[in-house]
Amino acid sequence: MSLARAIETGDLAQLPSRRDEDWRWTDLRGLLRVLPPPSPPHVGWAAPGPFAGLAGREVKIVNGRGPGGITVPAGERHTVALRFIAAPDAGAHAARLAIEIEDGAELVLLESYEGVGEGYVAQVDLRIRLGAGARLERIVMTRDSPDSVSVSKTEATLGPAAALAQTVLAAGARRQRTETRVSHPGAGGASVRLDGLYVLDGKRHADITTVVTHDGVDGATDQLTKGVARDQARGVFQGRIVVSPGADRTDARMGHHALLLSDRAEVDAKPELEIYADDVVCAHGNTVGALDEEGLFYAKQRGIPDAEARAMLTEAFLGEVVDRIGHEGAREVARTWVAKQLGAAS
Repeated sequence: MSLARAIETGDLAQLPSRRDEDWRWTDLRGLLRVLPPPSPPHVGWAAPGPFAGLAGREVKIVNGRGPGGITVPAGERHTVALRFIAAPDAGAHAARLAIEIEDGAELVLLESYEGVGEGYVAQVDLRIRLGAGARLERIVMTRDSPDSVSVSKTEATLGPAAALAQTVLAAGARRQRTETRVSHPGAGGASVRLDGLYVLDGKRHADITTVVTHDGVDGATDQLTKGVARDQARGVFQGRIVVSPGADRTDARMGHHALLLSDRAEVDAKPELEIYADDVVCAHGNTVGALDEEGLFYAKQRGIPDAEARAMLTEAFLGEVVDRIGHEGAREVARTWVAKQLGAAS
């Protein structure tokens, strides 16, 4: 079952529901009683995206329509801005895109979800394949409208010695889900970094879900997600790392940490390790709480106003994830995004 299938067939029974374990906190069947009409073609979109000026190539998918794939030839290095845009006339649409990074190639993918319309329902399915020794840094920024339903699902397959580094920046929507599933070969020192940030206010809902399956020896996964929720917002983190039989010497670490800035905000977290091999180093951690009162006390002692002190501590809390972004330009965009989101939520 999937949102894309429901959009294509009009059958609401295809929507995932709370009965589906992976969707219990992001129920779509109970939310959507009717789908909006199909999104019409929309041409001529020219407004700049959040990563404007940082990429050598821009690929736009507007109302679910655009190119079907991106290929980076063997040995080449590319930076691509990939924009999924729901235009003002958007209704319901689904898009599929295949990304091929051939052996030894490198790609910086600056991916954005831009909701210009209102009340739209959209799903994007990405298939990413990294060849032997290929490298991908993927920075995903979601800017969906607050009354939209938006799902992004990515399936990534790594070749031997390939490296995937990903950071998701989620601002939420009526329902928003960014899901990443990685097939990790382990072979030749393949590595994965999956990071995420969510900054939510109002009644926005953001779900960051990841599954990494280690199928070979000597693989590494490093995962850090942090979030902030206030008002009546809801953050969801689901992370699962599976170490298959024979995937010895796997080194996998996962952490999720969140701040609740109001009594009515909610964070649901489910970090999981499934280990079927013996010779591994795996760990996970999860914390959900309020701002450090001791830190606030010392800031006030130094004459810093309460609101400013809270903003400083919150930005520092989230900054650890931002600092792990490798691409300098994207890192600065992310830093600005965090400051703007926190300003909007203050």
